[in-house]
Amino acid sequence: MKLSLDTGNLDEVREANRWGVLRGVTTNPTHIAKEEKDFLPLVKEICSIVDGDVSIETLSQDADVLVRQGHDIAQIADNAVVKIAMHPEGLAATRKLSDEGIKVNVTLCFNPAQALLAAEAGAYIVSPFLGRLDDIATDSMKVLSDICEIYALQGYDTQVLAASLRSPLHVVEAARLGADIATMPFKVFQSLVKHPLTDAGFKRFSDDWEEAKAQLGELPPSMQEA
Repeated sequence: MKLSLDTGNLDEVREANRWGVLRGVTTNPTHIAKEEKDFLPLVKEICSIVDGDVSIETLSQDADVLVRQGHDIAQIADNAVVKIAMHPEGLAATRKLSDEGIKVNVTLCFNPAQALLAAEAGAYIVSPFLGRLDDIATDSMKVLSDICEIYALQGYDTQVLAASLRSPLHVVEAARLGADIATMPFKVFQSLVKHPLTDAGFKRFSDDWEEAKAQLGELPPSMQEA
């Protein structure tokens, strides 16, 4: 499963990318607006940092306008993916763009029926929003499981992107159920690496090393700095 960051913040993208595990970025109008930067330079820089898909969202409920916006987004970078919300006009635009070879991420998907429509429209990615389903007391993992099962049984090439992930447990469950991609805020991304036993173990190793270092004789320069 590919790990993706859900953000418009360049510092977050650079830091996650530095770890060597970032495989993509998803943005939305809310993320972009928070940055208070010019749109095109911002998304172009995100695309230049990330070696993977960068989903950039459209803003219209008119299929023709969505297609034009999709053409503009596709020109931003080779790894730019057009993000279109799930509604009839969005499906029509997805079909048109997909037929032209333009990659589309159908977003704001909340049930298997919508995911089925997205795949039939030729979507490159479908994004079920899991955290928002949990917010309304719906079993989001059952929804994700059903979508993954249907896609496997029907042989769809559309990738399942687990979105609106709120915790490491969400990420692990998404992987267990077969999601192709998981996207999350930077805070959740950071929490994946943390465990109290890891922190305690590293502190003990460091303390023991400091005590013993003087007795270990000659050390490589890099280990002398530790």
